[in-house]
Amino acid sequence: MKSRAIEKQALELPIDERAKLAQRLLESLDNLSEDEANRLWLSEAARRAREIDGGKVRLVKSEELERRVQARLK
Repeated sequence: MKSRAIEKQALELPIDERAKLAQRLLESLDNLSEDEANRLWLSEAARRAREIDGGKVRLVKSEELERRVQARLK
């Protein structure tokens, strides 16, 4: 079964069943092998690199990030 079909069916579940399913899915991520975790991190790094190269995101210096975070916390 394709993930979109599973997602569609899952979203039709009652809220308590969706919550249980979401919890089980999140817990399953804690049990990844080292190879699986590395593969996922490499995939995420590649996705982020494509966003940077494609101009979809704007990089900011760490000082600017710190300023933004502090402004939101006030």
